[in-house]
Amino acid sequence: MNSKFIVIEGLEGAGKTTARDKVVETLSELGVKEMVFTREPGGTPLAEKLRDLMLEVNATDEEHVTDKAELLLFYAARVQLVETVIKPSLTRGAWVIGDRHDLSTQAYQGGGRGFDAQLLQTLRTAVLGNFAPDLTLYLDVMPDVGLRRARARGALDRIEQESLDFFNRTRARYLSLAQQDSRIITVDAMQPLEDVSANIRAVITRWFQGQA
Repeated sequence: MNSKFIVIEGLEGAGKTTARDKVVETLSELGVKEMVFTREPGGTPLAEKLRDLMLEVNATDEEHVTDKAELLLFYAARVQLVETVIKPSLTRGAWVIGDRHDLSTQAYQGGGRGFDAQLLQTLRTAVLGNFAPDLTLYLDVMPDVGLRRARARGALDRIEQESLDFFNRTRARYLSLAQQDSRIITVDAMQPLEDVSANIRAVITRWFQGQA
């Protein structure tokens, strides 16, 4: 089977790291030998610097990142990662497992920030063309629950400090986009951990077998 690009998406506190571990375990059992892991924003030296600009700026800084600058920084980091890590890995036969990709921008900047969907699509096409994940797992969690989990992990970054309304809008956009794309599978991340893991395992196994 050709290499594939699988992405895990969700709000803060949805359990993306745990989900990634289950995806990796399942793929390994199914015979996938080489996997590369990425995160967005970040994943390359340049993209990690852009990540710092986007996420570590706070109210005490002299200059704030505007919403439009944030949007463009996300795409700059993303295309750097795609062109220097993801595509080369896929070309040599490795599977790529990503923590976030373009769906995050469509949801956070489109839903949370309220950017026009046509603008986002224009940017996406200009930067990424027709490149897209083969499968996306969207871990759906209520924003108040996810933020409570995120706070328990430690200090929140700039975006994690947004209002509950921001995350409600982001979740609504995630759900809407997932309904429109068969390559996006929604997993109920409000369930007990063992049930979430079992669902992820079932989704990956069923999808993998369908690719054969």
